[in-house]
Formats: sequence, structure tokens, C-alpha cells
Amino acid sequence: MEETQQLRAQIDLLQAALDHISQGFTVFDNELRLVAWNRGLYDMLDMPREIVKRGSHLEAFIRVNAERGEYGEGDIEGKIARRIERAKLFEPHYFERVRPNGQIIAVSGTPLPQGGFVTIYSDVTEERQRQEKLERTVQERTRALQQSEDWLRLVTDNIPALIAYIAPGPVFRFANRRYADWFGHSVVSIAGRPAPEVVGEDLFSELEPHINHAFEGNAVSYEYQRKRPNGSTAYMRSTLIPDMTQDGRTLGIFVLSLDATDQKQAEAALVQSQRMDAVGKLTGGLAHDFNNLLAILMGNLLSLSRMEEPVSKQALDSKVAPMREATKRGSDLIQRLLAFSRGEAIDPQTVPLAQVLTNVSGLLEGSLPSAVRMETEIADVHIAACIDPTQMETALINLAFNARDAMPEGGTLRIALAETRLNKREADDLGVQKGRFAEIRVEDTGTGMDEDTQLKLFEPFFTTKNFGTGSGLGLSMVYGFMRQSGGAISVSSALGTGTCFTLYLPFTRLEKQDGPPGQEADANDFKQGEGELLLLVEDDPDVATTVTDQLQNLGYSVLLAESAEDARSLALDLPELRGVLSDIVMPGQINGLALAREIRQKRTDLGIALMSGYADWSSLSGHGQQCEFPVLAKPFADDQLADTLQQILSPKR
Repeated sequence: MEETQQLRAQIDLLQAALDHISQGFTVFDNELRLVAWNRGLYDMLDMPREIVKRGSHLEAFIRVNAERGEYGEGDIEGKIARRIERAKLFEPHYFERVRPNGQIIAVSGTPLPQGGFVTIYSDVTEERQRQEKLERTVQERTRALQQSEDWLRLVTDNIPALIAYIAPGPVFRFANRRYADWFGHSVVSIAGRPAPEVVGEDLFSELEPHINHAFEGNAVSYEYQRKRPNGSTAYMRSTLIPDMTQDGRTLGIFVLSLDATDQKQAEAALVQSQRMDAVGKLTGGLAHDFNNLLAILMGNLLSLSRMEEPVSKQALDSKVAPMREATKRGSDLIQRLLAFSRGEAIDPQTVPLAQVLTNVSGLLEGSLPSAVRMETEIADVHIAACIDPTQMETALINLAFNARDAMPEGGTLRIALAETRLNKREADDLGVQKGRFAEIRVEDTGTGMDEDTQLKLFEPFFTTKNFGTGSGLGLSMVYGFMRQSGGAISVSSALGTGTCFTLYLPFTRLEKQDGPPGQEADANDFKQGEGELLLLVEDDPDVATTVTDQLQNLGYSVLLAESAEDARSLALDLPELRGVLSDIVMPGQINGLALAREIRQKRTDLGIALMSGYADWSSLSGHGQQCEFPVLAKPFADDQLADTLQQILSPKR
């Protein structure tokens, strides 16, 4: 009796615990009769209490639901029968039922090992309502996001720029229409593709360091060039902005690229304008220099014509030597002036700055008033920098003429080259990295400038000169060139005390040369010929006679052709011929480059060289800059001619 009371107490305790569960609970035996339940059964499902008792059959519960319409309209008895048959299978089951009042009940049944099953009833109404609300919200936001993406696509596709997003990999995740078109893709096909596959391996190898630097969290700007489908060159200016999290991780990079071709062309036009302006300013001085050279030539020629035979070699040399030096100086001056005025686009190269200053001094000689004294000071001839030498000369000439204009009553212009070292504060003030720099100082003793003028000095179109006498672009171009070369420029001035411009360029030191720069080879050092037969093609009789003498003095035999037709026949008919030296531009005839190519096709054994008196012979011949033969610029010295002939004939010896 005592054990029965203890068991009943335990059952009552278990029932009390089940009644506190928020879910409904039932246990039916293998005959589908109710064995256990909790209060949630009739609280959640509104079951009549008279049927919620031990031994009630499952059919009573199903009938209550069916008669209340919880299974929908139709045959009640059929609905009951079908549910009883499924229950007798004692299989695991789960379903959700929506009651007529809108309540959603989840029913989960699990079979027992001895038969029967345990069923859990859960009210999931609020959960399903939250889920439906969430799904509606997701759908609404998806539509809004799609609309935003459509608007973003519409905006980015109509911006005159190339826009993209690159994820780590690097892989493209987004590109606007212009960006995709630029690399031959669609906005759909470019997404998900690796960057090397999109831009090409060659271009990617150039861009990869910039991309890697951006993924390290740095904003990067750079320029690159690429051929358009029509063969023209486009210059692009790109900026990479890292997409970073608050903890410093880089998720990707935004890409903005702009077509800078027109700007590049405009910049080149401005540079050329400044260069030609400087050439114009040089004209007076150059005319003075050339008149002096002509005076030397004319005077010595007249003196030679008055000499009576016999004439000693010493007397002859005393007249010829100044003439030879005058022609060499005139040729050098013309070559420097033409190279300066053409301003051919060349890649930056390591240049000895002493040579640049020497060239500038040669161009400025005679172009400055006699009241202006020019001094050049070079501390070390081995100081160099990676620059475009022509632009460097343009910059120095612009500064020199500004100095000249600042000294109307005369004074001293001093250009000095030295090495310096900038500490961090000095470098930060100039906007460069600290370290060693080549320093070029251009100083004058002129009128100087006030502080307000110095602040505006490098602004485009700012000038203190009278209208029509200055473009206001000279100093801005100098500033831009220095920045482009990785350097800087500063100015120090005061009214009445003169002005000093200081140019800073990243320092490079050249290896020391065996001899002094510009030292000419001795005549005995020329490599002489051994009587080889050469064909000279030149339509000007006087030039032909002069070059024939040079060739014969170098030990070669010469056969002269005055026309391209004669040259073609002789080159093809004379097997003993060893080389051809032809003028490029021959009026009214086939040009020398075309002749040389025709001969080379049929006589691969011949050494061929060309010569021209035109500075820009390539444009006259219509063949661009492509030339596979050595080209001598007229007039040329014996050592230049000897070296060229050795170059084309040595492999044939």
C-alpha cells in the first residue's frame, strides 16, 4: 500500500511537470488509446475535458476536430477514417495545420518501441508570422537592392570613366559598361574573371605592383598606355581606392580610370609651345654664333686663296684647323638646337647632368646680352639623374631667360650643379622622400620678387611680364616636369637682391669614365679600311666629292652612283662590292631607305649604311622611326664614318 502511494506521488509529480510545458503532449498506446497527456493539450487545442482521459480513443479527438471544420469542408467520416488508418501505421510524422481561427499548430509524432506513439503539439503561429514578415522584408529589400543596382548600373554606365571593383585574387566583381568594353568583355562576362585574364598578361605584369600596393591598404594613382583596336595609343590615368573594414582588412579595391589621351596631347602641345618659345628667344644669339663661324670660314678661305705656292704644311694647317673646328662647332650647335626644338618623346633615361648644363651653356652663348655674365659651376661630373634630357634643357633655358629679363641693366647668371642631402623636414616641405638629391641652382642678381609673387609663381598663366611677351606657362611647366621626374623646385627671392631657383632630382651616380667626357679620338686611332670597294650613292656632286675623299683617306675604294637606278644596277652586278653608303633623301628619286631595303633583299652579303642632312629624315621618307640600318647625320667627322663602316663591314671580313 505504501509503495502504491509513493508511485502515485511520483506520477502526480511527473504530471505537474508536463503541465508546465508550453507545448501540448499526448501518448497513445498500440490500440490508439490515450495513456498520458498534459494540460497544454486542451489549453492549446480547445479539447473538451470529458474526452481528455485515460483510455479515450484517438478517434474521439479526430472527430472533434473534423466536426469543428479544422480539416476543411467535405465528408467528415471519410476524413476521420483516413486519419485513423494512417495512425495505425505508427510512422514518424510531422505536419503543420492552420486552424480556422488562424492559429498554426505543428504536430510531430514519434512511434514507441512497444507500439503507440508520442505526439508533441506546438503553437508556431507567431514564429510563422515573423518568418513571413521576414520573407516579405527580404523580398522588398531584394527588390530595392535590385532597383539600387539598376540605378547604380545606369549611373556608372553613363559616367565618362572606367569603373570597376576587384576582390582579392585579384578577381573582378563589378565593372561598368565602359570598363568592360575597354577590355573586350560584357558587364556580365567580366564578373568573376581573374584580372590577368581580363586585362592580359603583359599589361597585368605592369599593373600588378600597383594592385598589390592597393591591397595593402594604400590609395594608388598611376598611368599606363594601351593600343586601341584601331591601332592608336590611349593613355589611361587610374586611381585605386582600398575597400577596408574598421579593423584594417582590405576587402577589395575600387578602380577609377580616365582617358588621359587628350590631356597628354595638350600637355605635349604646351611643352612644345614652351620649347619653341625658347628657340625663338635663342635665335638672335644663334645668328650671332653662326655669323662668327661663317666669318672664320670665309676669312681663312680668302687667306688660302691668296697664298702663293709652295705652301708649307704648317701654314696650311694654321688656316684649315680653325675652319675644321668652326664647321664642327656649327654642326654640333645645329644638332643640339634641332633635337631641342623637336622635343622627341623619349623615355626617361639616366643622364649626366654636367652634359646637360654644358649643352644649355652652348645654346645660351651669344643669346644673353653682353651685360649679363654667365657662370657655370659643376662640382662633380659624375652626378646624374633619370630624366628626359630635352625637357631638362627646356626647363633650364626657361629659367635662364627669366633671369635675363630680371636683369635689364645687366648682372650675373650662375648655374651650379652639386650633390645635397635632404633631411625629413626639408623633404616634407618639398613633398619628396628624404635622401640624396642632385641639386641645380639657377641664380641671378636681378630685381627679385616680393612674397605675393613667389606664392603665385608656379600657377599656370601667371606672369609678371607685359601682355604678349610671356605665356605664363614656363614656370608651371618646369614645376610639372620636376614633379614628374620625382623631384621638386623651390624659389628664394627678395626685392632688390636677386632670385635663386633650386631644382632637386633623385640622385644617381655614374661610373667613372676612362677619359674626360667628349674627348675626341686621335686620327691614328681610326680603324682603317683594307681597300674594300664601297658604293657611294649621293646626288649632290660637291657632297659626293667630300665624302669620297673621306672614304679614300680611311683606306676604302669608292665607286660613285649619282642616282638610285645606277646604284641598284651596280649593287646587283658587282660581286666584289662590299658595302653601300647612301643618302636617304634624293629629290625626284626613290629614297635611300627604300633603295637599301631593295638591295638587302637581293644582296644579303652587303653592309649598308645611310646618311642624311635632315634632322627629321624619317618623316620625309614616310617610314616613321623604323630603320634597320645605321644612319649618319651630315656633316660627320672621320671617326664617326670609320666607326659606322666598321659596324657594317666587320661581320663580312
